[in-house]
Amino acid sequence: MRTIVFFVLLALFLTGCGTWNVAPQPFPVWTPIPSRTPSIFTPTPVVLIPSLTATSTAAISTVTPVSPPTDTPTFVPSLPPITDTASLTFTPVPVAAMQIEIIGCNTGFDFTHGMGEVTNAYVTLKNTGTVDLPNACGLLRAADEDREHPDKKACVPNLPVNYRVTLKLTVDSAYKQDTIIQVDGLSNDVVLLRIDKQSCTSLDVLGIGVPGDIGVVKPITP
Repeated sequence: MRTIVFFVLLALFLTGCGTWNVAPQPFPVWTPIPSRTPSIFTPTPVVLIPSLTATSTAAISTVTPVSPPTDTPTFVPSLPPITDTASLTFTPVPVAAMQIEIIGCNTGFDFTHGMGEVTNAYVTLKNTGTVDLPNACGLLRAADEDREHPDKKACVPNLPVNYRVTLKLTVDSAYKQDTIIQVDGLSNDVVLLRIDKQSCTSLDVLGIGVPGDIGVVKPITP
């Protein structure tokens, strides 16, 4: 600082004397470098305003993607092969069956029982079922029947399967009338078959005569 003042005074002195024919060039004036303005501290406190940070609190819904439904395969355990073949046993159902054949008829008089003309029918019973027929009987009826004849029903104790028997059945009928007859085939008083005949042909006309095996059980022949 003193150096600067010295040079300023020297310049002023030389200018006032005028001893130089040529005015001397002025010395450069050194301008002091301005210094920074000192900071002014005030007792006012510095208030720091906290910065507000906006936080987005928007709710974000979490969407779980749904996969398309798929068919879940069903596993069916395989069954072991069947090695045992069950055999079916068929038990035949018992069948009671009978066939009736009216061979022919003839007429006569029965004075023993106090009756006039009677009609005799010769009937063959055949067991065509699968069981024997106990107490197999034939029963005769007539459209013009008067009193009940004791021989209108005839029986055998048993008629086996595939066997036959010929019976003589008698009814009290009207004199010289064409008699319509009906025959029932029974087993233990159960009717298995019933047939009728509008006119019973005479045995004499048929030329076969009276059967000689009445009441005899025989096998059915073809």
